[in-house]
Amino acid sequence: MPGFILQARRQPEEGGPPSSSPSSPATAPCRIGFTVTKKIGNAVVRNRAKRRLRAAADAVLPGHGHAGYDYVLVGRTTTRDRAFAALCEDLQKALKNIHQQRKTVITHS
Repeated sequence: MPGFILQARRQPEEGGPPSSSPSSPATAPCRIGFTVTKKIGNAVVRNRAKRRLRAAADAVLPGHGHAGYDYVLVGRTTTRDRAFAALCEDLQKALKNIHQQRKTVITHS
């Protein structure tokens, strides 16, 4: 997406690495992380980009995130200037694309 990169991974099953919650991945809440590198700008710019990504995730994930997934939003140079509505729309599209791809991979495997 123009405003960020989204990475997703299903949380490990029982017997995998220890997790912070004892619930199974299917019922575990989705978790989110944010990263913005120094290439984006100084600390003020990076923190602003992370705040914008955090706000977009707070607005979109409750309705579009899947339980049992870990998400990472990686900020880009366009994160700081992109309209907030566009960031939210990008996140909705990215989540939809990721979960459609996962279904395709699972059904064809």
